[in-house]
Amino acid sequence: MEMPEGLISIIVPVYNAGLYIEETVAMVRNQTYENWELILVDDCSKDDGREKIERILSAGDGRIRLIAKPVNEGAARARNTGIEAAKGRYIAFLDADDIWLPDKLKRELSFMEKKQAAFVFTAYEFGDENAKGTGKIVHVPDTLTYKKALSRTVIFSSTVLFDTEKTGREIIKMPEVKSEDTATWWKVLRNGFTAYGLDEVLVIYRRPAKSLSSNKLEAIRRIWNLYRKQERLSFVHSCCNLFFWAVRATRRRL
Repeated sequence: MEMPEGLISIIVPVYNAGLYIEETVAMVRNQTYENWELILVDDCSKDDGREKIERILSAGDGRIRLIAKPVNEGAARARNTGIEAAKGRYIAFLDADDIWLPDKLKRELSFMEKKQAAFVFTAYEFGDENAKGTGKIVHVPDTLTYKKALSRTVIFSSTVLFDTEKTGREIIKMPEVKSEDTATWWKVLRNGFTAYGLDEVLVIYRRPAKSLSSNKLEAIRRIWNLYRKQERLSFVHSCCNLFFWAVRATRRRL
Protein backbone atom coordinates (compact mmCIF):
# COMPACT_ATOMS: atom_id res chain seq x y z
CA MET A 1 0.00 0.00 0.00
CA GLU A 2 1.39 3.37 -1.03
CA MET A 3 1.35 5.77 1.91
CA PRO A 4 1.01 9.57 1.55
CA GLU A 5 4.21 11.32 2.64
CA GLY A 6 4.00 12.66 6.18
CA LEU A 7 0.41 11.53 6.80
CA ILE A 8 -0.34 10.70 10.44
CA SER A 9 -3.21 8.30 11.05
CA ILE A 10 -4.81 9.01 14.43
CA ILE A 11 -6.72 6.04 15.80
CA VAL A 12 -9.40 6.59 18.44
CA PRO A 13 -11.37 3.68 19.92
CA VAL A 14 -14.82 5.00 20.78
CA TYR A 15 -17.07 3.37 23.33
CA ASN A 16 -19.68 5.46 25.13
CA ALA A 17 -17.54 8.57 24.61
CA GLY A 18 -20.40 10.90 23.71
CA LEU A 19 -19.44 13.24 26.52
CA TYR A 20 -16.01 13.87 25.00
CA ILE A 21 -16.06 13.05 21.29
CA GLU A 22 -16.87 16.52 19.96
CA GLU A 23 -14.03 17.98 22.03
CA THR A 24 -11.73 15.21 20.79
CA VAL A 25 -12.42 15.97 17.14
CA ALA A 26 -12.09 19.73 17.66
CA MET A 27 -8.79 19.17 19.44
CA VAL A 28 -7.40 17.19 16.50
CA ARG A 29 -8.62 19.82 14.06
CA ASN A 30 -6.75 22.44 16.09
CA GLN A 31 -3.42 20.66 15.70
CA THR A 32 -0.75 22.87 14.14
CA TYR A 33 0.27 19.85 12.03
CA GLU A 34 -2.52 19.43 9.51
CA ASN A 35 -1.52 16.37 7.45
CA TRP A 36 -3.54 13.82 9.40
CA GLU A 37 -6.50 11.50 9.13
CA LEU A 38 -8.71 10.75 12.11
CA ILE A 39 -10.10 7.22 12.32
CA LEU A 40 -12.89 6.89 14.87
CA VAL A 41 -13.66 3.23 15.57
CA ASP A 42 -17.04 2.96 17.26
CA ASP A 43 -17.20 -0.25 19.29
CA CYS A 44 -21.01 -0.48 19.50
CA SER A 45 -21.49 2.51 21.79
CA LYS A 46 -24.75 2.65 23.70
CA ASP A 47 -24.77 6.42 24.19
CA ASP A 48 -25.10 9.24 21.67
CA GLY A 49 -21.44 9.18 20.63
CA ARG A 50 -22.03 7.65 17.20
CA GLU A 51 -24.80 10.14 16.40
CA LYS A 52 -22.48 13.00 17.32
CA ILE A 53 -19.76 11.58 15.06
CA GLU A 54 -22.21 11.29 12.16
CA ARG A 55 -23.17 14.95 12.62
CA ILE A 56 -19.48 15.86 12.54
CA LEU A 57 -19.01 13.86 9.34
CA SER A 58 -21.88 15.68 7.70
CA ALA A 59 -19.72 18.84 7.76
CA GLY A 60 -17.63 17.23 5.03
CA ASP A 61 -14.09 17.09 6.47
CA GLY A 62 -12.68 14.21 4.44
CA ARG A 63 -9.86 13.68 6.90
CA ILE A 64 -12.29 12.18 9.41
CA ARG A 65 -13.60 8.64 9.08
CA LEU A 66 -15.98 6.52 11.13
CA ILE A 67 -15.69 2.76 11.32
CA ALA A 68 -18.76 1.33 13.05
CA LYS A 69 -18.08 -2.18 14.33
CA PRO A 70 -21.04 -4.58 14.20
CA VAL A 71 -20.24 -6.14 17.59
CA ASN A 72 -18.43 -4.92 20.69
CA GLU A 73 -14.93 -6.41 20.77
CA GLY A 74 -12.98 -4.16 23.14
CA ALA A 75 -10.32 -1.47 22.81
CA ALA A 76 -7.54 -3.73 21.50
CA ARG A 77 -9.53 -4.95 18.50
CA ALA A 78 -10.91 -1.47 17.89
CA ARG A 79 -7.37 -0.08 17.65
CA ASN A 80 -6.32 -3.00 15.44
CA THR A 81 -9.24 -2.27 13.13
CA GLY A 82 -7.97 1.30 12.90
CA ILE A 83 -4.43 0.14 12.14
CA GLU A 84 -5.71 -2.03 9.28
CA ALA A 85 -7.68 0.90 7.83
CA ALA A 86 -4.95 3.52 8.28
CA LYS A 87 -3.52 5.19 5.16
CA GLY A 88 -0.68 7.04 6.89
CA ARG A 89 2.96 6.15 7.30
CA TYR A 90 2.76 7.31 10.91
CA ILE A 91 0.28 6.03 13.49
CA ALA A 92 -0.74 7.76 16.70
CA PHE A 93 -3.16 6.46 19.31
CA LEU A 94 -5.55 8.76 21.15
CA ASP A 95 -8.13 7.88 23.79
CA ALA A 96 -11.33 9.86 23.41
CA ASP A 97 -11.19 11.38 26.88
CA ASP A 98 -7.56 12.56 26.76
CA ILE A 99 -6.24 15.94 25.64
CA TRP A 100 -3.56 16.80 23.10
CA LEU A 101 -1.94 20.20 23.23
CA PRO A 102 -2.08 21.97 19.82
CA ASP A 103 1.61 21.33 18.98
CA LYS A 104 1.55 17.64 19.92
CA LEU A 105 1.79 16.14 16.44
CA LYS A 106 4.15 18.78 15.06
CA ARG A 107 6.59 18.58 17.98
CA GLU A 108 6.53 14.80 18.15
CA LEU A 109 7.01 14.18 14.44
CA SER A 110 9.88 16.69 14.36
CA PHE A 111 11.44 14.87 17.31
CA MET A 112 10.99 11.49 15.59
CA GLU A 113 12.68 12.74 12.42
CA LYS A 114 15.55 14.28 14.41
CA LYS A 115 16.17 10.99 16.25
CA GLN A 116 15.47 8.89 13.13
CA ALA A 117 13.31 6.82 15.46
CA ALA A 118 10.63 4.24 14.79
CA PHE A 119 8.85 4.69 18.14
CA VAL A 120 8.55 7.87 20.22
CA PHE A 121 6.50 8.99 23.21
CA THR A 122 6.14 12.15 25.29
CA ALA A 123 5.74 13.33 28.87
CA TYR A 124 2.21 13.91 30.11
CA GLU A 125 0.31 15.53 32.95
CA PHE A 126 -2.45 14.02 35.05
CA GLY A 127 -5.72 15.92 34.69
CA ASP A 128 -8.92 15.87 36.71
CA GLU A 129 -12.34 14.82 35.40
CA ASN A 130 -12.47 18.08 33.43
CA ALA A 131 -9.00 17.47 31.97
CA LYS A 132 -7.60 20.39 33.94
CA GLY A 133 -3.94 19.77 34.73
CA THR A 134 -3.23 18.84 38.34
CA GLY A 135 0.48 19.64 38.24
CA LYS A 136 1.41 15.96 38.50
CA ILE A 137 3.71 15.41 35.54
CA VAL A 138 5.17 12.13 34.33
CA HIS A 139 8.60 12.88 32.93
CA VAL A 140 10.08 10.42 30.46
CA PRO A 141 13.61 9.08 29.88
CA ASP A 142 15.62 9.90 26.75
CA THR A 143 15.42 6.28 25.63
CA LEU A 144 13.68 3.14 26.75
CA THR A 145 14.73 -0.42 25.94
CA TYR A 146 12.84 -3.63 26.59
CA LYS A 147 14.81 -4.43 29.75
CA LYS A 148 14.20 -0.98 31.23
CA ALA A 149 10.55 -0.90 30.20
CA LEU A 150 9.69 -4.03 32.19
CA SER A 151 10.14 -2.20 35.49
CA ARG A 152 8.25 0.98 34.59
CA THR A 153 5.01 1.82 32.78
CA VAL A 154 6.05 5.29 31.71
CA ILE A 155 4.66 5.08 28.16
CA PHE A 156 1.07 6.32 27.94
CA SER A 157 -0.97 5.33 24.89
CA SER A 158 -2.13 8.84 23.94
CA THR A 159 1.51 9.99 23.72
CA VAL A 160 2.95 7.46 21.27
CA LEU A 161 3.84 7.81 17.59
CA PHE A 162 5.05 4.99 15.32
CA ASP A 163 6.77 5.10 11.95
CA THR A 164 5.30 2.02 10.29
CA GLU A 165 7.79 2.26 7.44
CA LYS A 166 10.30 1.09 10.05
CA THR A 167 8.22 -1.07 12.38
CA GLY A 168 5.66 -2.52 10.01
CA ARG A 169 2.02 -2.70 11.11
CA GLU A 170 1.64 -6.19 12.52
CA ILE A 171 4.03 -5.52 15.39
CA ILE A 172 1.97 -2.61 16.73
CA LYS A 173 -1.30 -4.50 16.72
CA MET A 174 -2.50 -5.03 20.26
CA PRO A 175 -3.02 -8.43 21.90
CA GLU A 176 -6.33 -9.19 23.56
CA VAL A 177 -5.10 -9.08 27.13
CA LYS A 178 -5.63 -6.69 30.01
CA SER A 179 -3.23 -3.74 29.78
CA GLU A 180 -2.95 -4.42 26.05
CA ASP A 181 -1.17 -1.12 25.49
CA THR A 182 1.73 -1.97 27.84
CA ALA A 183 1.93 -5.44 26.28
CA THR A 184 2.24 -3.81 22.85
CA TRP A 185 5.05 -1.45 23.84
CA TRP A 186 6.97 -4.39 25.33
CA LYS A 187 6.41 -6.43 22.18
CA VAL A 188 7.82 -3.67 19.99
CA LEU A 189 10.82 -3.15 22.27
CA ARG A 190 11.42 -6.90 22.62
CA ASN A 191 11.80 -7.03 18.84
CA GLY A 192 14.85 -4.77 18.98
CA PHE A 193 13.39 -1.28 18.72
CA THR A 194 14.23 1.53 21.11
CA ALA A 195 11.61 4.03 22.21
CA TYR A 196 12.72 7.68 22.35
CA GLY A 197 11.18 9.95 24.95
CA LEU A 198 10.38 13.61 24.32
CA ASP A 199 10.27 15.11 27.81
CA GLU A 200 7.71 17.77 27.00
CA VAL A 201 4.15 17.73 28.31
CA LEU A 202 2.03 17.50 25.18
CA VAL A 203 -0.78 15.34 26.56
CA ILE A 204 -3.16 15.55 29.51
CA TYR A 205 -4.38 12.24 30.90
CA ARG A 206 -7.94 12.75 32.12
CA ARG A 207 -8.15 10.81 35.37
CA PRO A 208 -11.23 11.13 37.61
CA ALA A 209 -10.41 11.20 41.30
CA LYS A 210 -11.28 7.63 42.27
CA SER A 211 -8.03 5.86 43.07
CA LEU A 212 -9.43 2.99 45.09
CA SER A 213 -7.25 0.28 46.61
CA SER A 214 -9.05 -2.28 44.45
CA ASN A 215 -7.91 -0.43 41.31
CA LYS A 216 -4.32 -0.57 42.53
CA LEU A 217 -4.61 -4.28 43.26
CA GLU A 218 -6.07 -4.83 39.79
CA ALA A 219 -3.12 -2.95 38.27
CA ILE A 220 -0.73 -5.23 40.15
CA ARG A 221 -2.59 -8.31 38.95
CA ARG A 222 -2.47 -7.09 35.37
CA ILE A 223 1.24 -6.32 35.37
CA TRP A 224 2.01 -9.64 37.07
CA ASN A 225 0.02 -11.55 34.44
CA LEU A 226 1.89 -9.70 31.69
CA TYR A 227 5.21 -10.76 33.21
CA ARG A 228 4.25 -14.37 33.66
CA LYS A 229 1.88 -15.12 30.77
CA GLN A 230 2.73 -12.60 28.07
CA GLU A 231 6.49 -12.18 28.54
CA ARG A 232 7.01 -15.61 30.16
CA LEU A 233 9.45 -14.28 32.72
CA SER A 234 10.61 -16.45 35.60
CA PHE A 235 9.02 -16.04 39.01
CA VAL A 236 12.13 -14.35 40.42
CA HIS A 237 12.56 -12.03 37.42
CA SER A 238 8.88 -11.11 37.64
CA CYS A 239 9.15 -10.32 41.35
CA CYS A 240 12.17 -8.06 40.80
CA ASN A 241 10.48 -6.13 38.01
CA LEU A 242 7.23 -5.86 39.98
CA PHE A 243 9.05 -4.37 42.98
CA PHE A 244 10.67 -1.61 40.92
CA TRP A 245 7.45 -1.08 38.96
CA ALA A 246 5.52 -0.56 42.21
CA VAL A 247 8.10 1.88 43.59
CA ARG A 248 8.04 3.99 40.41
CA ALA A 249 4.25 3.86 40.12
CA THR A 250 3.91 5.10 43.70
CA ARG A 251 6.36 7.95 43.14
CA ARG A 252 4.55 8.97 39.96
CA ARG A 253 1.29 9.45 41.82
CA LEU A 254 2.71 11.39 44.77
